[in-house]
Amino acid sequence: MTSFFYLCFMIYRILMILLLAFVGLVPVNADDDTEAYQFLNTTSSVRIYGLGGINISTVEDNLEVADQNPALLGPEMGGWIDLNYMRYVGDSNFAGVKYGQALGNHGAWLAGIQYFGYGSIQETDVTGEVIGDFSPLDISFSGTFSYDLFSRWRIGATVKFLYSSYADYTAWAVATDLGLNYYNPNNDLSISVVGANLGGQIKKFEEINEKLPVDLRIGFTKGLGHLPIRLSVTAWNLLKWKDNYKGFMKHIVLGFDFVPSSKFYLSLGYNYKVRSDMSSYHRNLLSGFSVGAGLSTSRFNIGLALAQPHTGATTFMINFGLKLYDLIH
Repeated sequence: MTSFFYLCFMIYRILMILLLAFVGLVPVNADDDTEAYQFLNTTSSVRIYGLGGINISTVEDNLEVADQNPALLGPEMGGWIDLNYMRYVGDSNFAGVKYGQALGNHGAWLAGIQYFGYGSIQETDVTGEVIGDFSPLDISFSGTFSYDLFSRWRIGATVKFLYSSYADYTAWAVATDLGLNYYNPNNDLSISVVGANLGGQIKKFEEINEKLPVDLRIGFTKGLGHLPIRLSVTAWNLLKWKDNYKGFMKHIVLGFDFVPSSKFYLSLGYNYKVRSDMSSYHRNLLSGFSVGAGLSTSRFNIGLALAQPHTGATTFMINFGLKLYDLIH
């Protein structure tokens, strides 16, 4: 019981430090619903997408889970290269590649690039006359470092350089994610805290200053005894609150993993915010739900995830990872 209270106290202290850092360094508006840089909240991980799209506490030997919590990266992922592709809403296509390497027995680094393309859009002049087409895009160049503080505690940080091109306008921004994870394999418990997207623009779209979606997230994943099931609960968007039940539910993402062996998993997630945001787009019964599945061996892993935010859109994601170190040696 003493260790439990010590764990709670440590998490409380870290939460306060992160919260004070965010409030002190970044201007936060609780009513700010800006759509700028929302691609930063789109995961590249099949496992996370299958668990509802937001998850910072699922421990897996896959580089992609580090995109939402850098503290999930570890030396056990050294020598792996991961490819991801996502067919998103409309004509949007997202893709990326990551490579990770161990730094001794307690550290690791990761480098990656992620592309977000939104298809072709008509371009008009000030009078509304169509003058051509353009293809807006965002690109994220990222570097991640993690380190084991103690046997069950790991910290991590990611720096992302963001390039955006919309017709004749371009912009650059820098975003930083700070993560902490506690993992106890004996009782299959993982608890995480993440400060996401801390930063800002370094080159604006002309004179327009767009804010990054700065966020504070808390989550846990727990195995259910002898059952091959894990429950994940993630609280996110914690710097923007609205005082009602539906507002509270928009901050919670639920996920369930069926893990009959270390080589296979099946995931189900529910994200109420996705369902609520799709209310004007003819949402269906499946809106807000997502499902994923994956297979892994010592040399490769593959995963697939699906969701249908509304009746006119079905999203599809695939991950493929390969152990390059084994191939070279």
